[in-house]
Amino acid sequence: MEPVDDDRNRAGVCAVRPGTDLGRHARMLSRLHDAVLSGDARPDDTARGRRLVTRSWDRVRAQGVDPDAGEPPGPLDAAVVEQRRATSPLVPVLPALRAALTSVAEDARHVMVVCDADGVLLWREGSTAVRRRADALGFTEGAEWSEQSVGTNAIGTALAEGGPVQIFSAEHFVRSHHGWTCTAAPVHDPRSGELLGVVDLSGPAETIHPTTVALVDTAVRLAEAGLWQRHEARLDALRTIGAPMLAGDTGPGLVVDDHGWVAAASGLPGVERVAAPVPERLIAVHGLGPCLPEPVPGGWLLRPASGGSRRMRLRLDLDGRPPQAVIEGTTRWVHPLSTRHAEVLVLLARAGASGLDAATLSQGLYGDRAHLVTVRAEMSRLRRNLGGILLARPYRIAPEVELDLTGLAGSRVVRESTAPGVAALRRD
Repeated sequence: MEPVDDDRNRAGVCAVRPGTDLGRHARMLSRLHDAVLSGDARPDDTARGRRLVTRSWDRVRAQGVDPDAGEPPGPLDAAVVEQRRATSPLVPVLPALRAALTSVAEDARHVMVVCDADGVLLWREGSTAVRRRADALGFTEGAEWSEQSVGTNAIGTALAEGGPVQIFSAEHFVRSHHGWTCTAAPVHDPRSGELLGVVDLSGPAETIHPTTVALVDTAVRLAEAGLWQRHEARLDALRTIGAPMLAGDTGPGLVVDDHGWVAAASGLPGVERVAAPVPERLIAVHGLGPCLPEPVPGGWLLRPASGGSRRMRLRLDLDGRPPQAVIEGTTRWVHPLSTRHAEVLVLLARAGASGLDAATLSQGLYGDRAHLVTVRAEMSRLRRNLGGILLARPYRIAPEVELDLTGLAGSRVVRESTAPGVAALRRD
């Protein structure tokens, strides 16, 4: 009996198929767990592990997690937990998460857990009996359930993978967790792609059901939709301030929020987002050139800097540590890049004006088309920093930006890259 990791479940998220003999499958996973950790050949009657779980086990073994570990490190002090709760960006959508999951958790002998981006449990609700069992594992408010702390588990693995995860029985790396099943999905800020936290349903192993993945994923999508609605409401409020301000100005300009989302525009139709403004720092805006942000209530006014040119030039310095994007016009500014963001810019530079969609970028970065959520989150973060330099639908470098690709193929990033689309440059 094989786990669900086939074309019908491309990401290998669901741990079992409907109708699975759970006891038999749990015993098979236990034998596989023992064989892998002992270094012995896998028993002939054990199925291969799911790729998602195999990746996680590789990570936690490299981090030195003990499969026989007891409880996670002691939970944070109650005062620290309360502070994290008070500042959590998930507070506004807690009612929606509770409405979607708490009653289901109680009926299905589960607990609903909401964690922050570090994997620290902030809220836990649901079955009283299951909560008592969870206490014995240290699965309590203030405990950290990252992979580094407790090995493979839905919360920590969802953080590491950047997508929904279901873990059943001995797929958990730590043996004391084998009596459990858990299903989790990360919540992202729809404005920036930033990881905000994780929502999880956990319970006894025998309570697992494939539909739990869809249930948790739907609850997360509702939460993200709620966050987007709040964002739109704030933009509407900013628009009432910014539109009259721009109407009294003779030149082009934008009014944007702190994340660079455009509330009002004059002389620049169709602009949706620019780089996140930073006080007293010039930013490059496609169609305007270098702009110096001016604070307004709830956001920023962007107008061309005095003497600014609308023509920009992008040079990728890919030999430094870290690599850098250098934007030049009448002014010059430098943005440090992660290796992954540098690889993205290399792929977009090669694509030219036609650009790349998320699936093609996933193929170039990871060798498959399954990492759409991760790609979109990375692009959202990169566009937040580079703003009008990058356009979307498809992702591409703005046509008014001149590209300097001198030395691209021989750069350090290309030489060391494991991304298939970037490594291909070495063979061109």
